[in-house]
Amino acid sequence: MEVDFSCIATPDYANVLGHQQFIDYRIHPLWPDMPRMSGPAFTVQLSAGDHLMMHAAIYQAPSGSIIVVDGVDDKFAVAGGNVCAVAQSRGIKGFIIDGVIRDITEIQQMQFPVFAKGVFPVPGKKRVYSELEQTIQCGGVKVCSGDIIVADTEGVAVLPKEQAIEVYHAAKDKADKEAAMSLAQWQANHQSRIEAALAAAKSS
Repeated sequence: MEVDFSCIATPDYANVLGHQQFIDYRIHPLWPDMPRMSGPAFTVQLSAGDHLMMHAAIYQAPSGSIIVVDGVDDKFAVAGGNVCAVAQSRGIKGFIIDGVIRDITEIQQMQFPVFAKGVFPVPGKKRVYSELEQTIQCGGVKVCSGDIIVADTEGVAVLPKEQAIEVYHAAKDKADKEAAMSLAQWQANHQSRIEAALAAAKSS
């Protein structure tokens, strides 16, 4: 059975994953109420001031993937409205960009999910080649092609592909248990844990 990684939120994954698997909070949704998305990463390494490989990636990334980009600097937009439109038409779910984009009004109108540092109108050049799907750093996190990305208004999680199913089940089991509790049950459980933690902290 295929797993829908987006059926639980990034804070649920944060309950079982370390902070090192969460992309820097400055890479955020660029339009309001962006729906949660998940899918395998398709990685892109750019060079400073150049976005050639981002433009190549929209034709090579498979349908259902999320393009994850190390944009290197924030002085040049790595994508705009037409790039997003082509990606959307090819079934790409969205972009996670350590960098900036432009044409945000168009992108919001087409409801294409983009997480990035911000918006800047000047585009990069198209001169520098690099291999697609290499291991990159995005927002301080190592990302390999095929790693599972879960992105929502709370943040962006990177689930290493070898452990993604195990992490999903651990996170979902914990989320389901909490959802089944009443607030009174949760409070009683929480209070007992806090009291134990306080006692341990005082005696240390």
